[in-house]
Amino acid sequence: MSVAPAAPRVVWGEPPTRGVLRLISRIATFCLVELQKLRHDRTELVTRAIQPILWLVIFGETFSRIRAIPTGDVPYLDYLAPGIIAQSALFVAIFYGIQIIWERDAGVLTKLLVTPTPRAALVTGKAFAAGVRAVAQAVVVVVVAALLGVAMTWNPLRLLGVVVVVVLGAAFFSCLSVAIAGVVLKRDRLMGIGQAITMPLFFASNALYPVELMPGWVQAISRVNPLSYEVSALRGLLIGQPTNYWLDFGVLVAAAVLGIAVASALLGRLSR
Repeated sequence: MSVAPAAPRVVWGEPPTRGVLRLISRIATFCLVELQKLRHDRTELVTRAIQPILWLVIFGETFSRIRAIPTGDVPYLDYLAPGIIAQSALFVAIFYGIQIIWERDAGVLTKLLVTPTPRAALVTGKAFAAGVRAVAQAVVVVVVAALLGVAMTWNPLRLLGVVVVVVLGAAFFSCLSVAIAGVVLKRDRLMGIGQAITMPLFFASNALYPVELMPGWVQAISRVNPLSYEVSALRGLLIGQPTNYWLDFGVLVAAAVLGIAVASALLGRLSR
């Protein structure tokens, strides 16, 4: 008696939805790990808040009195506050690559890279952790600005938009730092490059003064500087200054996605 051959077993792949949820879960895990470090060293928030407070209290108040920078009907301190929020996020994120190099030296990064977790998940988790740290800094700046009399909105939806803008901006600059770390491979080199590019990024933006006051070549840099679009979005959300939100958010999202892709591609160089 012949036996009919068994029907071939069909193996279905993992549902796309489950794969996406697993990726999001891993990103959230990496983000929480980063934030745990902040909980054990809360003095970092205090020390990092000193510089933006000095910019507001000293630079902002002084230039408001001498009226050296024309900002139309907007008081200069009101004009400056969103720029200082963006600056504080930039300073938090731009040295994030040093942490990656430290993890490489401690052997932690190698262990992470041999897991099945995609590199993009690792980079994205760290990028959003940088964003959360930047939001904490932004809260400090907003409180100080309010105490100084800056007329800002307290609309919950607009404040939620501020959080999104700060997270996107910090995500891009942290990924830029990780990408640089993947090229230079040394902490001292990264520190030098970070210091070299931070102030040009800040001054070649509209954080301190309108773009129209800049020389032509600086205006060209400002138009390709993501920090300018971050500041424009923050000014629109916080003080109601007209801006193109589609352009601002589009540039920030595109910059964050590009930053994650480039940083993920260069991350493997740190494990060699």
